[in-house]
Amino acid sequence: MREWSGKRYWLIGASEGLGAALAETLSRAGAEVILSARSEDKLQALADRLPGKSRVIVCDVSDRTSVEAAAAEAGHIDGLVFLAGVYWPQKAQEWNPEQVEAMCDVNFTGAARAVGAVIGDMVARDAGHIVLTGSLSGFRGLPGATGYGASKAGVMWLAEGMHADLRKTGVTVQVANPGFIKTRLTEKNDFDMPFLMEPEDAARQMFELMCTDDFKKSFPTVFSWLFRGGQFLPDWLWYGLFARNR
Repeated sequence: MREWSGKRYWLIGASEGLGAALAETLSRAGAEVILSARSEDKLQALADRLPGKSRVIVCDVSDRTSVEAAAAEAGHIDGLVFLAGVYWPQKAQEWNPEQVEAMCDVNFTGAARAVGAVIGDMVARDAGHIVLTGSLSGFRGLPGATGYGASKAGVMWLAEGMHADLRKTGVTVQVANPGFIKTRLTEKNDFDMPFLMEPEDAARQMFELMCTDDFKKSFPTVFSWLFRGGQFLPDWLWYGLFARNR
């Protein structure tokens, strides 16, 4: 069981949804939370209602200078949790270059910028905790997920590669792969979303992972079996099931 009291965790993408819910969970556990996103007003409103110590640092993950400045302002941290993300559902036939680029730049490259701003210090002192947010959509290609699924697959591989390098060191790397969470992003979907989670439920699952030494957690558990198991299906069967009406 990880000790949270007195620890300092930097949450990027904390202004709403899963990020805000996880900030509340960590604060109740005794951690000091540093809250980052682009919206200072939302971050401050969150900080005002947290039970523990917190700090607001505005940060734009699409700008490396902004990320590095925020990391310098945050100072010593025990952990980084990257939760920032943007999403627009679209098929390849409806490719929107600006939106696809934004999903790749914020969701994946943003995660790389954040990790790059803190990992050197963590490696130097052989201590630290990095948690990235993947997605069940990152396990295998899905229709209508152009940009988003690819960006999340990149995040998941980023975590896997770092875990391979750092698993025998004092720097812990973890990745959480949630399914559908009820947020302003999933409100854009016009299809049924099985096992739709409230942000608080998803935060609880993510916090449970963070309390363990496990590398990853995919949830909701039963729903995740479809995506994890789908990696072993032949192409004709997987795409026959999920893309037959596209």
